[in-house]
Amino acid sequence: MAVQIKICGLSTPETVDAALAAGATHIGLVHYEPSPRHVALDLARELREQARGKAKAVLLLVNADPETTGRALNAIQPDVVQFHGNETPQWIGGIRRSLPYEVWKAVGLKDAGTLTRSEKYIGKVDRLLFDAPAKALPGGNGTAFDWSLLSGHRHKIDWALAGGLTAGNVAEAIRATGAPLVDTSSGVESAPGVKDPQRIADFCRAALAA
Repeated sequence: MAVQIKICGLSTPETVDAALAAGATHIGLVHYEPSPRHVALDLARELREQARGKAKAVLLLVNADPETTGRALNAIQPDVVQFHGNETPQWIGGIRRSLPYEVWKAVGLKDAGTLTRSEKYIGKVDRLLFDAPAKALPGGNGTAFDWSLLSGHRHKIDWALAGGLTAGNVAEAIRATGAPLVDTSSGVESAPGVKDPQRIADFCRAALAA
């Protein structure tokens, strides 16, 4: 099966078109104001409609309160909601039980112990997204982690790989980890928050060739 590809942090119709044309299976819409990739709900709704039926729309939230979470989900009605903060398994599990969306949780992978601790999300999420540990922002920092941590790991939850992925290293990352889904954001940008259609195309080509 071909690897799935998520282009995260899209914020314009042109770059959504570029991601769809290049073969992305998921587009990521970041609703988190401190991020340079933040999109307001009205624009996020338009971009979600643009991708409907062509790729899954992933709404990314970071430590959003219940009111913000509900307002964003109602406005966008995504295919997937991705939590990228310190949300608890109990909170996320409640969302998953009560709403008709796939639920993902990003995990900053520091060491083998993180993999063990991530098992607390079994039954609470549909997919774990292993990313580099958070820095100034929870994600999109352009840094990779030690992929060998995932080599041979027996996953108990569907998963994806993120963190510093570019057209130049995504094939190696897939070979090293067996990732079924790869996620990039800063790796296809010309500046923070500015997606480059050519880099999107190059990334998708490299991932699919792997």
